[in-house]
Formats: sequence, structure tokens, C-alpha cells
Amino acid sequence: MIYDISPPVSSRLPVWPGDTPPSRDLLLDIARGDHLTLSTLRTTVHVGAHADAPSHYGDGAPAIDAQPLDLYVGRCQVIHVDAAKGSRIAPGEIDGSIEEPRVLLATGTYPDPLVFDEEFAALEPGLIGWLADRGVRLVGVDTPSVDTFHSKRLPAHHECLSRDVAILEGLVLTSVPSGTYELIALPLRLVGFDASPVRAVLRTLGDE
Repeated sequence: MIYDISPPVSSRLPVWPGDTPPSRDLLLDIARGDHLTLSTLRTTVHVGAHADAPSHYGDGAPAIDAQPLDLYVGRCQVIHVDAAKGSRIAPGEIDGSIEEPRVLLATGTYPDPLVFDEEFAALEPGLIGWLADRGVRLVGVDTPSVDTFHSKRLPAHHECLSRDVAILEGLVLTSVPSGTYELIALPLRLVGFDASPVRAVLRTLGDE
């Protein structure tokens, strides 16, 4: 079974305030008599489900095209967390043991990707270190950021940088049960960019 954990990207999908929303410029259209349909997409690279590059929050850090692809493919663990809106999730709020090198946290604090809600939950920097100490190489969230909306220091991002933990944001995990899956969320090879959209999916183990 495959779970699609990416929101649909259209002009209806909100982005971080001040960022570039998705838009489509239709250059040619079969419906109006052209020989083919041809579109131009304009949007932020942080649209929808996306992978942050270390260069997004670290001066001189690697861009998204330099990230190892094996970070974004392989076994992962989905964990549902009973998080309060606007809070930062600490290690003590994680139930059970960490079994896989990729962890996706379902906070439930950003339930509708078509409605931008500033009060989503974020991650304590200490949680990043705690996960890294248990072998985690990637953390994903069902919110627009691993830091709170009003944060300017971005402590969770910087802890990910110092512990070499990759970040996925903007996932849709509401219908995914807690458990172990195969994650496939490859970023585009965008040279020099600070992020990339991904088509993030989870495949139940044992699927061919």
C-alpha cells in the first residue's frame, strides 16, 4: 500500500507569508487550438511537501543538489504526537523507542494544508539531538516548519545543521497510522537552491 503524504500543489495551496505562491502560466493549450499544452510553473522551492537544504539556514552549507539521496529513501518511522498548538515538542512527548533512521512526526496541529495556521507545533532543539543520538538522519513534520512561526533564531533548524539531520516539512500524515514504512521523498536536483519540492510517499513494508 502507498500513502501519498504530499499536499496537492495549486494556486489554492498557501505558502509561508511573503513567499511566492504557486501559479501556472499557460503558454500553449490544446483546448484553444495549439498543437500541444505547455506550462510555466512559478513558486517558492519551499512549496508543499519539501526538503530543506542546509544552505537554507546555514551560511556556506550545502545546497539541495549536494544532499545525499539516500537520506530521502529508505525505512522510516511515523510517530503520532499529542502536541499542543504553538508548542515545541520535547523528547519526553515521544512514545516508544526510535527504531529507524528517518522519523516523521504527525503533530496534528496543521490539519488542513489549504489553510495557513500560524499556531502549528514545532520541535525543541533538544529533540533533534535526542533523535540524532539514536541514529536518526532525517526528521519530517506535518507542519510548515520545524521551528515556530514567529521564530527568527531557528534553533531547531540550526540543531539539525549541527547534528547533520535532514529536514522534510509540509507533509500530510493525518491518515497514516504510526509504524514503520519505506519513505520515498526525492528532492529535485536544483543546483544551488535552498530547498526542493518533493512527492513524498510512504510504502508499507513488504510491498513489491
